[in-house]
Amino acid sequence: QVQLVETGGGLVQPGGSLKLSCAASGFIFRLSPMGWYRQPPGKQRELVATISSRGTTNYSDSVKGRFTISRDHAKNTMYLQMNSLKPEDTAVYYCTAGLPPNYWGQGTQVTVSS
Repeated sequence: QVQLVETGGGLVQPGGSLKLSCAASGFIFRLSPMGWYRQPPGKQRELVATISSRGTTNYSDSVKGRFTISRDHAKNTMYLQMNSLKPEDTAVYYCTAGLPPNYWGQGTQVTVSS
């Protein structure tokens, strides 16, 4: 069955960095568009970034220039490098497969606070 497992979340100070990973299994990873979504506390889930099977990327305006999405087909893993983090980036971050998403991971908490 399809599994998406996010790791790398945690507590970081404003201006800091974190790198999220999403380990994928149960489907042909190299053929699937992938994405990251997030849900801030008390708000609706929102798109962060997507990456096509060929590596074409798309970012929300709120993270453009600060976050980088990437994928490693040899490792069946997707990444989200997050730099210059702000308190408003605090959210549960979800890995997704498919566009629109067909599968979701369980989420990993990212908290940006001093």
